[in-house]
Amino acid sequence: MTQVLRLGLPAGSLQEATAELFRRAGYKLSFTSRSYYPSIDDPEIHCTLIRAQEMARYVRDGSLDCGLTGYDWIVENDAQDDVVELAELVFSKVSRRPVRWVLAVPQDSPIHTEQDLQGKRIATEVVNITQRWLAQRGITAQVEFSWGATEVKPPRLADAIVEATETGNSLRANNLRVVAEILTSTTRFIAHPAAAADPWKRQKMDDLVLMLRGAMAAEGKVGLMMNVRKVDVEKVLQVLPALQKPTISALSDPEWVDVMTIIDEDVVRHLIPRLKAAGACGIVEYPINKIIM
Repeated sequence: MTQVLRLGLPAGSLQEATAELFRRAGYKLSFTSRSYYPSIDDPEIHCTLIRAQEMARYVRDGSLDCGLTGYDWIVENDAQDDVVELAELVFSKVSRRPVRWVLAVPQDSPIHTEQDLQGKRIATEVVNITQRWLAQRGITAQVEFSWGATEVKPPRLADAIVEATETGNSLRANNLRVVAEILTSTTRFIAHPAAAADPWKRQKMDDLVLMLRGAMAAEGKVGLMMNVRKVDVEKVLQVLPALQKPTISALSDPEWVDVMTIIDEDVVRHLIPRLKAAGACGIVEYPINKIIM
């Protein structure tokens, strides 16, 4: 009987970003509008769409072998000690920056410090995280669960909110200012302890993580290769920033070599004219799908 790895994928805001990462890692992942079981071109992986908020709970109880979710939801479900973290994957729905959970209030609010929260009402989706943060500071406040649109609740429905932000744009658009940062979160690949201890499943997960990390490392990178006369190699190398040292290979003509390197895509347009001026020719730019370190 074929073994199967039960993988949880985050539904909702992270769904498309996760799908794109898997595709760049070499996995064909596709969704249908009414199914919570995405198809993947690996018969040894069975995918289930679960909201990131619930992922840690289902991995913890063994319903799933592994899954991707935010560190914030691991903490919110108090699952830090019950799951095995195999990797940190810094990606999100908007950027490659960590998500920050912040305590925010209206610009004209009298709340300016943490202690000003005493006796106030706070709306948030991360009730447990917020309550623990307040308790650590000896602050008593009413923390209410928010089903969404949290930014619109102060000042009429709440005195303050604890909300996730990547860019701060939504907070600014709603005339809110940050009083304190509660938690910084990134996406994690987590596993049930039994799955992590199973040799076949662990190898399957490690291979998957390796490819996902490789796809992330290649983001924004391109390859460059060019022909260079040996007498011009040093001038060309002085122009090139490299991920590591450029690769220099012999050509059939003993006076020439092939130089290959990996660089940030956004600097290519500035470098190619300088490379040509330094003596490079036959310059070719090509896409990079994965970089395995």
